[in-house]
Amino acid sequence: MDNGSSTTGDTELDQAVRQWLQYDKNPKTASMVQEMMKNGAVEALKKCFTSRMEFGTAGLRAPMGPGISCMNDLTIIQTTQGFCHYLEESFSDLKERGVVIGYDARAHPPSGGSSKHFASLAAAVFISRGVPVHLFNDITPTPFVPFTVSHLGLCAGIMVTASHNPKQDNGYKVYWENGAQIISPHDKNIAKAIEENLEPWPESWNTEEALKSPLLKDSYQDIHTQYFKTIQNHCHNRDINKSSEVKIVHTSVHGVGHAFVQTAFKAFDLPPPHAVEEQKDPDPEFSTVKYPNPEEGEGVLTLSFALAKRVGASIVLANDPDADRLAIAEKQESGQWRLFSGNELGALLGWWMFRCWKQQNSDPAAVKNLYMLSSTVSSKILRAIALKEGFHFEETLTGFKWMGNRARDLLDQGKAVLFAFEEAIGYMCCPSVLDKDGVSAAAISGEMISYLATKSTSLSQQLTSIYEEYGYHITKNSYFICHDQKVINSLFERLRNFNSQKDSYPTECGRFSVSAVRDLTTGYDSNQPDKKAVLPTSSSSHMITFSFSNGGVATIRTSGTEPKIKYYTELCAAPGNSDVKQLKKELDELVDAIVENFLEPGKNKLQPKPE
Repeated sequence: MDNGSSTTGDTELDQAVRQWLQYDKNPKTASMVQEMMKNGAVEALKKCFTSRMEFGTAGLRAPMGPGISCMNDLTIIQTTQGFCHYLEESFSDLKERGVVIGYDARAHPPSGGSSKHFASLAAAVFISRGVPVHLFNDITPTPFVPFTVSHLGLCAGIMVTASHNPKQDNGYKVYWENGAQIISPHDKNIAKAIEENLEPWPESWNTEEALKSPLLKDSYQDIHTQYFKTIQNHCHNRDINKSSEVKIVHTSVHGVGHAFVQTAFKAFDLPPPHAVEEQKDPDPEFSTVKYPNPEEGEGVLTLSFALAKRVGASIVLANDPDADRLAIAEKQESGQWRLFSGNELGALLGWWMFRCWKQQNSDPAAVKNLYMLSSTVSSKILRAIALKEGFHFEETLTGFKWMGNRARDLLDQGKAVLFAFEEAIGYMCCPSVLDKDGVSAAAISGEMISYLATKSTSLSQQLTSIYEEYGYHITKNSYFICHDQKVINSLFERLRNFNSQKDSYPTECGRFSVSAVRDLTTGYDSNQPDKKAVLPTSSSSHMITFSFSNGGVATIRTSGTEPKIKYYTELCAAPGNSDVKQLKKELDELVDAIVENFLEPGKNKLQPKPE
């Protein structure tokens, strides 16, 4: 069928399809589009061609398939051309320093898309412009890309991955020369450059030539060696590790993590974890799980618990498919498994990292140069530890892009950044990777667990000790689903103009009185003398934090990637107040009041989180 023989009756749509067919050299996606044209599938075509994937600070994430709204050969080429063009403008030495490209194991046979193939196309684009490319010859965890950018002093890094998204999705994640994910204005500038470079350059499709180019370097072996050498700086109890009898099960949930976590344990002289056989090899179908996200808990870990029972293990470690996040579960004396939240693991790892640091640093003044970070929707437990121990704690906006960039600023000022975490099971334990890293976190957790075992202490018991010493921090996070942007906007506008009074926030919520409000959409913060928020603000998403006089904190925000209104709540008690039952009851009542008075799910027709 020739490109222009069918029309949909929608001039703009026809034009978009014609341009696509003119540019696309992938026979699978091209024939999918031609088939839709032939069948007059206007709605399907609109879905593929009405709006281009939005390039944000997290790069791209979308289903694999044809059209400008999906991840495919052509959109990867267009994106990389825009990114390459922007890098050429930003760095005069781009052709000396170059970039790194990594990829996970995702694949979508119907459209011929896969992470490896997308990575080769991205490499071809850069090589066609004379830019050296370090392209890994095999799958790697996401943290290898930021590590490589920093280690080799490159201009940028790209990781082709959709992390823990459903199997049909893929993504394109971008790192800047400082080794951290990009933040604004880079995202806007790259998006603009993509729009200006939509027509494929002559050599962009030529992966075969690119892969033979002297500009292509394979640094896989070197980076593999250097990464595992570097994380050993955080191994402090080798003797205990060598004789450890703790049995640990590990699952990589059909992703890339298996071999890397085995090597990390070996680097720490820990006994190898028992791998879940059915999930240890990369499988783009994620055939044993509904969602490949260890945060979803029990369902993803069913096979791990079964293996733990067979081998007599009491600990399960789980990475998400690109191995940048880590979940941990522990068998309790009751025989039940406890899956720790990201906030609880943040408390445990923060405590452990500081304990190890203290043992290495005898100078009492050194603590003044030490920093820990967490995102504003994560537990404030590190703040409590910092207050008592004398190091600095800083909060950033949500997401590791903010923590990575802030960590880089602090490191450049000669400060030591020991640890950063976010509640979505992401931990940065090693400043050589300025992003979350589930591989180093797994080995460091293995060492912590082995050390605690010598004291006959479980993770649950240690967590209780931390709370007893620094104050209980009890959290409760969830979300509502809402597909109507108007409803979402009016819900937040009501909170900003409460009781119909302009620019007036609620002073109470049920029986709880509000002591402070921070709105990072408008930049208002009642706690600051000039009422201006210290953290960066963004008018493109909603985010309001309420502090309550009972020590409660609640943040309500929209999600950047999903149709959700999320809420994060925490009750921070003073050390010594250890009536956990009462604290939990108080937090439950606060959450109920927030839902009823602020979110109004009945009136706003919000769907609760599916159980």
